[in-house]
Amino acid sequence: MTTLLEVDRLDTFYGKSHVLRDLSFGVPRGRITTLLGRNGMGKTTTLRSIMGLTPPRSGTIRFDGRDITGQPSYRVARLGLGYVPEGRQLFPHLDVGENLRLAALSRRARGPWTHDALFEYFPILRQRWHQKARSLSGGEQQMLAIARALAGNPAFVMLDEPSQGLAPLLVRELGSLMLRLKREGLTILLVEQNTRLALTVADHVLVLHKGTMVFAGPIEEFRAHEDALKGGYLAV
Repeated sequence: MTTLLEVDRLDTFYGKSHVLRDLSFGVPRGRITTLLGRNGMGKTTTLRSIMGLTPPRSGTIRFDGRDITGQPSYRVARLGLGYVPEGRQLFPHLDVGENLRLAALSRRARGPWTHDALFEYFPILRQRWHQKARSLSGGEQQMLAIARALAGNPAFVMLDEPSQGLAPLLVRELGSLMLRLKREGLTILLVEQNTRLALTVADHVLVLHKGTMVFAGPIEEFRAHEDALKGGYLAV
């Protein structure tokens, strides 16, 4: 299958508020797909719906051909989906090692992303192994959040605003990291307000407006219509 994740006619609500409306899109296997849109358009809700944290009211989500619609998040994670939420949401009172060990408790966690492999990508985490997550710098916390997702050995990782609060140098390093993870065979769905970063790494682009998909296509097609799309749906 060339499409790893398929979302078909999804409707998701917060109470009576209709957030995602008949939303459909696919995420190509082994590629980086970036989901763009202004604040409040439903990007985070899309990730939460996929992960089972905000179950949709109707529609279908298929991962690797398997229907995961409305499944609890722990089951979704065990199937090979990793999630780095906005704001990192680490366990602040646990140390780095404890945060990573918790992520590796499932049977799926037996795979290539061992602690030694994670240290190759994030050497600072070896030095901070016994340090509380709350005491790490913002960049270190983001490294830990990504490493925690990888510790479960996913095939697919969703990143929600990973560059938020990072210095420009760390943002560039984050872009290099995502490209390196793609070369390792991971499929990535990226939500990112830093449009320059998102479009630098993207193979495939989705544009969300008021809970509805208004563009979906390869980066080359997006570039051909970039001015109109940015002016109509991305500019503040």
